[in-house]
Amino acid sequence: LSELRPWLRGGAEKGGRVRCSRRVWVLLGSLTLIFLTSLFFSVSLRGGVGFNYLEPPGWEESRRVKLVPSYAGAHRLSPPDSQQQKTCACPRCVGDPGVSDWFDENYDPDISPVWTRDNVQLPSDVYYWWVMLQPQFKPHSIQQVLLRLFQVIPGRSPYGSWDPGRCLRCAVVGNSGNLRGAGYGATIDGHNYIMRINLAPTVGYEEDAGSHTTHHFMYPESAKNLATNVSFVLVPFKTLDLVWITSALSTGQIRFTYAPVKQFLRVDKDKVQVFNPAFFKYIHDHWTRHHGRYPSTGMLVLFFALHVCDEVNVFGFGADSRGNWHHYWEQNRYSGEFRKTGVHDADYEAQIIQRLAKAGKITVFPGK
Repeated sequence: LSELRPWLRGGAEKGGRVRCSRRVWVLLGSLTLIFLTSLFFSVSLRGGVGFNYLEPPGWEESRRVKLVPSYAGAHRLSPPDSQQQKTCACPRCVGDPGVSDWFDENYDPDISPVWTRDNVQLPSDVYYWWVMLQPQFKPHSIQQVLLRLFQVIPGRSPYGSWDPGRCLRCAVVGNSGNLRGAGYGATIDGHNYIMRINLAPTVGYEEDAGSHTTHHFMYPESAKNLATNVSFVLVPFKTLDLVWITSALSTGQIRFTYAPVKQFLRVDKDKVQVFNPAFFKYIHDHWTRHHGRYPSTGMLVLFFALHVCDEVNVFGFGADSRGNWHHYWEQNRYSGEFRKTGVHDADYEAQIIQRLAKAGKITVFPGK
């Protein structure tokens, strides 16, 4: 600019008759080029529209990640490719990791739901918690009781590990009145495993509840005879329950626990299984979180299925459309008593079921 002043002043004095030299035009051109170049880079760095510039691979993705906060425990319906790991051949598999942080943090695939010769010894905290569920006056040596029991039944788990080529579909059938009129019978019968609880009659209710059963979960006071192709799964609440099952399958000495029980039980001995108290407490600690004195039998069966099946579908849980908690085979004028006993927290368990469904680990058929 200092060099331009004399030229401009001189030009004015001569009435515009002095023409600018080549040096002035070169200087003006240089200034214009610098200005335009600066403007170009300024707009480019701000992501201006209309400019095509190359970015390194993944740059746009990394920029988005930084702008989106990360929420611990958030539900991920579509996990990143690095976390996708199929554990079965079903469309959605219980064992697939990376779908729900909440589920992955609480799910222990290594704990066996069946009490066997290999896990006879209970951890001390499990044992003392379990024996206080239904305290007994007459103590029994649990090791001796189990030793005698495993002389009558196989005492091993028939369930293998996850198989990417398998799709084992399981129906967990509860006893809710919402099954009545739902017409789920054929759907239920189409599963590989069909798990029922306590009384659960099927004769006369085939259209709604199905006719097939592969696993029947009962405790001594609710036990009944089963067909030879059905696995009897004992849910023990005390050592006397183990004494009873041994007796009911052999000598028939036990006729009473805290209530009359079957003296003899007609079931296939080779298919008898015993629910593992350590698995019982695992559900109480990790899933129902100590709500209620202990989980309901329905919750025990549901998580049993979540540990042995690839796909789990749930029927007959919760209230019916009128809010009643009666059984599908009866008109219970005391409907709702299950929610009032204080032993189980039905409302909290219902929340767990809803959360499992939201995480894609189970499908709930709501019934009528």
